[in-house]
Amino acid sequence: MSALTGVLYAALVAYLGGWYTGYWSGNFALLLFILTAVTMLYWLAERFHFAPARRAAADALLANDAKRREQLAAQGITQVDGNVEPARQQILQQPWWLDWTAGLFPVILVVFLLRSFLFEPFKIPSGSMVPTLLVGDLILVNKFHYGIRLPVINKKIIANHDVKRGDVMVFRYPEDPTTDFIKRVVGVPGDEVAYINQKLYINGQLAPTQPVDNFYDDSGLQRVYRPRFTEKLGEKEHQILVQPNAQHIFRPDRADGPFPFQENCRYTVEGVTCKVPAGNYFMMGDNRDNSRDSRYWGFVPDENIVGKAFLVWMNFGNLKRIGTFFD
Repeated sequence: MSALTGVLYAALVAYLGGWYTGYWSGNFALLLFILTAVTMLYWLAERFHFAPARRAAADALLANDAKRREQLAAQGITQVDGNVEPARQQILQQPWWLDWTAGLFPVILVVFLLRSFLFEPFKIPSGSMVPTLLVGDLILVNKFHYGIRLPVINKKIIANHDVKRGDVMVFRYPEDPTTDFIKRVVGVPGDEVAYINQKLYINGQLAPTQPVDNFYDDSGLQRVYRPRFTEKLGEKEHQILVQPNAQHIFRPDRADGPFPFQENCRYTVEGVTCKVPAGNYFMMGDNRDNSRDSRYWGFVPDENIVGKAFLVWMNFGNLKRIGTFFD
């Protein structure tokens, strides 16, 4: 068993190393599920086989020692050398391969349950959600807000709140479902979303905006001041960045070809207009001129939803960000 455990750990290290160096993409949810299952098997084996076997061997050692002492006492020998207690403790000691598998099972199980059904951490890798979320923000995602989903396959089994316009949502990237993305929901099923001449229209109505100030955007290659606005989608306001007169050519650019329901979208020199199909959502970044989103790669299906983002719990480069709630 120790050799088998060594092989499993070597495979784990190789997998993580290839993932970290970019040789292949990883699925952390699947990895965590496998680790939970494997350590559970070791835990069950330890509880019902290995631990009882060690206790039986330790009891046999004590029984043999007591029998030997009884035989020597019958011969009149009362002073007997040897203390079997160290040997007994050594027999009872859990071997390393069980300590690093069965011993880790409770911790891995708790992490698996918390991450699968309650809250999942997520790191902001790019500036597409500036100024709401900054590069380096470590956020929490509410996994049960939109419903309970089975781990790994992400199938919803219990419904909860509906997705609303204005929600900041983490989802599996439609082009590569092994990668999680974060954007803001601007269109729900049945909506007609239009982004024309840098203005957002929902069902023909201009989304209300108000200028605020200039925001120093250092998230991209060009570090510049961009005009900041408040925008209202649904019941709550949020902030966006828009660079006036920025030149964009909106067109679908999915690497795997036309995206599902692409026929619902019209692309012109002024912008893009899309009718959101049932079971799908239209997503955009708050950094409107520096976000590759549904305007380019299409809709996000309901089965890709991970959860609703709501809290910055850490940013090692800007500690003032800690505890920031956002909508």
